[in-house]
Amino acid sequence: MTHKIKIDKAYADAVLSGEKPFEVRENDRDYQKGDLVKFQVMDGWFERPTHPLNDMTFEITYVLGSFVGLAPNYVAFAIKDVTEDRR
Repeated sequence: MTHKIKIDKAYADAVLSGEKPFEVRENDRDYQKGDLVKFQVMDGWFERPTHPLNDMTFEITYVLGSFVGLAPNYVAFAIKDVTEDRR
């Protein structure tokens, strides 16, 4: 399954640089290991269609749920870049 999710530009820049290889999200999409993630970069209320992260695909490599410190129905998941032209 491919999840298309919005991300704030500040966090998108950290994902792009490799500094932030994870996401913390409400688990309203039943995120699973092996699922794909495509981000839609936002700057406040406005989409940033030219941000490089918009053209990338990430695979969820680990999902952490029901952990002390995470709000109920939230997960933290690890991501790795699997964009075709970057392999």
